[in-house]
Amino acid sequence: MKTAVMQPYFFPYIGYYQLLGAVDTFVILDDVNFIKRGWINRNNILLNGIPHLFSIPLRKPSQNKLISETKLNFSSKEKEKFFKKIQAAYKKAAQFSAFYGVLEKMVFYEEEDLTSYIYHSIVCICEYLDINTKIVRSSEIEKDNSLKAQDRIIEICKKIGTDLYVNPSGGKSLYSIETFKNENIDLKFIHTKFDSVVYKQFDIDFVANLSFLDALMFNDKKTLKKMLCQYTLV
Repeated sequence: MKTAVMQPYFFPYIGYYQLLGAVDTFVILDDVNFIKRGWINRNNILLNGIPHLFSIPLRKPSQNKLISETKLNFSSKEKEKFFKKIQAAYKKAAQFSAFYGVLEKMVFYEEEDLTSYIYHSIVCICEYLDINTKIVRSSEIEKDNSLKAQDRIIEICKKIGTDLYVNPSGGKSLYSIETFKNENIDLKFIHTKFDSVVYKQFDIDFVANLSFLDALMFNDKKTLKKMLCQYTLV
């Protein structure tokens, strides 16, 4: 079984969904400490032709709390304001109308638990794109929670019967192929073919490194599915 483990991110970059689609089981790592000024609750969209950083508000976020203990402070008024910002950014995008209902379902979802709110958004996008990967929360897996870093990932993999672990290429310095092999787990890294995920954004030069929401607004399902396959495993 192929497995990936990643922290929950709200409207993350395209590589997150490439990774999710490349495995059989995707574990949302929510029983680790929340990182302030990270990317869990924020990302960039295209607004007036330039990257615009958005963030969803949290209730007293702390690096001394687990992600699973972190709550939203996202009122109906704030959700409406956020939704209107996305409308202003993308209402003229080719696929805005097609994706409108899914976007509305994600943004206005009534949930104060941060992980559950993000989990719901991930599932909505997976359903939209026919991604059938099983998604679980690490906090629901019985394991030794005293383990850290690579040892924690290996523990999760062993508990759910993984024989191939896939990680973003940025983690090469953090994980040892030999250590995983000693636990009868193969380790591979996913590399996005960035030249193959370029698309038309209005009438401007392509702006990269945005939330996957941007790609959803400009591309139909068939094109998006092709984009999600533009990677290599090494």
